[in-house]
Amino acid sequence: MASELTPEPIPVPPRVSDATLRDSAHMAGVEFGPKDASAIADLLVRTGVELVEVGMVSGPGSKDADLVLATHEAVGPERSMTLVVVRDRRQVARALDEAQRLGVRHIMYSIPTSEEHAVLKLGTPSAKLLHALLRSAVEQAKERGFHVTFSGEDGARTPAGRLVPYVAAGFAAGADRFRLAETVAYLSPWQMERVIADLTAIDGSEIEIHSHNMLGLAVANSLAAVRAGARWISATVGGIGERGGNAPLAELLTALRVIHGDTRFDLSHLTELSRLALAGAGLGEAFQSGPTTPHAFAYELPGQLTHPAAYETLPPELVGNRRELRVRTRLTPALVRWALDSPGDASTHPYADVDVDAFTTWLTARQETGGAPLLDREGVRRAVTAYRAT
Repeated sequence: MASELTPEPIPVPPRVSDATLRDSAHMAGVEFGPKDASAIADLLVRTGVELVEVGMVSGPGSKDADLVLATHEAVGPERSMTLVVVRDRRQVARALDEAQRLGVRHIMYSIPTSEEHAVLKLGTPSAKLLHALLRSAVEQAKERGFHVTFSGEDGARTPAGRLVPYVAAGFAAGADRFRLAETVAYLSPWQMERVIADLTAIDGSEIEIHSHNMLGLAVANSLAAVRAGARWISATVGGIGERGGNAPLAELLTALRVIHGDTRFDLSHLTELSRLALAGAGLGEAFQSGPTTPHAFAYELPGQLTHPAAYETLPPELVGNRRELRVRTRLTPALVRWALDSPGDASTHPYADVDVDAFTTWLTARQETGGAPLLDREGVRRAVTAYRAT
């Protein structure tokens, strides 16, 4: 007869945010519509999720405006949070203007903390510049009345000597919460405990964990973060997301129920949530996380294709996989240029005659009027034939 284990209560049960309508929505080839956003957000709140993360803004004319507005209509702006990209002070001001136009109340700043990501996105690894940019961004948002979460993008790979002062500076500037983004799956649960313990030791800190699942440890790392004092966990429905997926909401909530006796959440909505999210994402009946799936190394941002080492702890070839482009309508010239690039002599390049900017405009219009079928690298190349015939 099996022995009966007693659940271990958590001193401070974690609050849960869900990033399906942000992180999953920006997975290569996935584009949710306003109806998807409304239905998913409603079920998430009914399940007990406190914040529905939706959309991303970096300036005026956000492509995610419809998702943000649909979510606000479904659950209200107080129950949603929108990611704001941070690159420089003036860009932040424009992004905050857009967030205010959309009625956003909670923002989450995306700021690269590792040297590698800082060089890639800010042009310098300077910790001094990073702190100045953080302070400016937080102060601008607080002056406008936003609730501010700030991230450590690629924080899991950021050394404590660089990460801890950054987090302390964010709270000193007036931020409300810090999210450690395990952008690249990197830590074991016991390592995660040590990293989070350093952050929860900061006076006045409130910490959230956002893990990716390439190593299959996202739920374990999330629970380890809570054990070390994190107060929030970020997840996605079905684990849908970039780089092997995210912490899957159903597994997370059932783990909290079984392991810790946490009965705060209404789990009866989870299957319907998974069905809606998978259908809206166009992923068929099942999404599988981990490094062997077709989605694991698929990207729709050109920087991820041209600087893969910043987003991968292991190359796709190691597990017999390959790096691929997957996109519907979020085409850019840089993305198309990557798809058309061929090794060898430029004079014999089969796409040397293609005006990439004009072709991108033409292909985007064709995608938008043609039902937005999924494009990979070969699909983009095949489209050149039709373009040349116009």
